[in-house]
Amino acid sequence: MATDIIFLHAPSVYDFRKKPIFYGPISDVVPSSPVFEMYPIGFMTMSAHLEEAGYRTRIVNLAVQMLQSKKFDAEKLIRKLDAKVFAIDLHWMPHAHGALEVAKIVKEHHPDSVVELGGFTSSYFHEELIKRDEVDMVMRGDSTEIPHIKLMDALTEGKDLSDVPNLTWKDKDKRVHVNDMSFIPEDLDWLKFDYGTVIRNALRHRDIKGALPWLGWDKLPLTSVFTVRGCSYECVECGGSGFANRKVLCRSRPAFRSPEKLAEDMSSIQDYLKAPIFVIGDLRQGGKDYAERFFSEIKKRGLKNHVALELFKPADEEFYKMANSALGEYTMEFSPDSHDETVRRTLGRNYDNAAIEKTVKSAFENGCTRFDLFYMTGLPEQTRESAINSVKAARGLWESVKKEDRLFIYNAPFAPFVDPGSKAFESPEELGYRFFARTLEEHRRLLDNPSWKHVLSYETKWMTRDDIAETSYDAALELAKIEFKCGRSSKEMYDARTERTGTAKAMLRKIDDILLIKDARERESELWSLKDEGDKLMLSTVCNKKDLDWKTGSIWSNTPRIITGMVKSFRK
Repeated sequence: MATDIIFLHAPSVYDFRKKPIFYGPISDVVPSSPVFEMYPIGFMTMSAHLEEAGYRTRIVNLAVQMLQSKKFDAEKLIRKLDAKVFAIDLHWMPHAHGALEVAKIVKEHHPDSVVELGGFTSSYFHEELIKRDEVDMVMRGDSTEIPHIKLMDALTEGKDLSDVPNLTWKDKDKRVHVNDMSFIPEDLDWLKFDYGTVIRNALRHRDIKGALPWLGWDKLPLTSVFTVRGCSYECVECGGSGFANRKVLCRSRPAFRSPEKLAEDMSSIQDYLKAPIFVIGDLRQGGKDYAERFFSEIKKRGLKNHVALELFKPADEEFYKMANSALGEYTMEFSPDSHDETVRRTLGRNYDNAAIEKTVKSAFENGCTRFDLFYMTGLPEQTRESAINSVKAARGLWESVKKEDRLFIYNAPFAPFVDPGSKAFESPEELGYRFFARTLEEHRRLLDNPSWKHVLSYETKWMTRDDIAETSYDAALELAKIEFKCGRSSKEMYDARTERTGTAKAMLRKIDDILLIKDARERESELWSLKDEGDKLMLSTVCNKKDLDWKTGSIWSNTPRIITGMVKSFRK
């Protein structure tokens, strides 16, 4: 069956299976593995809009399939694919290696097809990307659904591409053109948000594995909806901050999806899956009225799925009361990043520790079934002592709530890169950062290093690369000890976690020693001798990653609901 556009998701490093890489704890607090196999939710919305416009689309998650089987041949699959356009996401920086390598393979086997890159990182580095032989065009911006329809119309009709908004492209003579960033929608209610599109496409192409959002999603599915594109907060280290949006995406203000549409999206998910729904973005960004309307609409619709809500700052009791009244079951996600108030103020988070303790307590007093709290190592103004003190503060937080309250506290390194477009990336001296990479190519080369410590793109005035790596492990050991002493983990869990973290810390030092070997062949041989052990440590290096799982049934247990949902969607 002919396909007009194929969305390809690459692993962070291509081919990670054939490289002696020790990933460390860089993805311990996100659903995906260190291969970062989770594709952006924009694949789904772009596919939905293009399908509605009459174009055949397909999502192919190469990274998931490479993780599923050592025998899977990504290049062989790419060679068999056929499409007018191959759209590869380079959304966040950790894909700087894999996305470009996949682009080369596509261009080699499909020289007459268009190779397009898109996402935040692509938007930032579009002028560097378009100079590469394997890249024909870059789609810039955070809302490229309509520009993609215009692009496909122009390519299908053989028209000039100058009128396609947000596009950087090369003509047949290899001359570069940069079209205006003219499509920056002020709201998101026009957006087609439909999980059914992904399900139908997976069935159409008989490729459920290839369409999985990340490894294991079929067994423990987690869905998501987004409240906003852009941000009203100015967190200095974030590539999705208001500052970064203005600089990279020309977005001067956030664009919101109305609470009514958001509730509709969540009801649509419930039609297909009894799976948790993660609401991306703090509901209060749109104002108090926004959150009130959302909870009112959700209550009216009788949503039963578990819901995870995100906080960008502490919430008051009224917020939790509304959540408790409207939602059957809900959890909270909150990232203060540091318990050190000086560090937090530097990051742009102007609230005190008393507010953190109060918001955690209020959540559990108002029906919250789980609260996830995240700290990081490698921040401006953060010393080793400050980082360790953040995890020591976990004791007070655990003691402030009941033993049965499911409060999970995580600490992980700020890794592997500082986001391009963030204030930290643009004004490193002001915030005490020193960088080992500035260009896209320099970041791509860093990803080829054998140790996550050497992949780090930065160090700070307060901590070197070595300090950040060592402190990350020491903070993890301290947090595990406090968790055990507070009765939050068993002796067996504590021993397993400390042994794993200790092994990872020792491996980091082994790799440092191996890198001192002058003979290249011997050095490579020694690195390969650690490959199997390193692969075993890919997950749960500094925390128990299973803590991140929500209770849910597999997609196969949802089969009757999926069929009903698809029938319902065809009737609309």
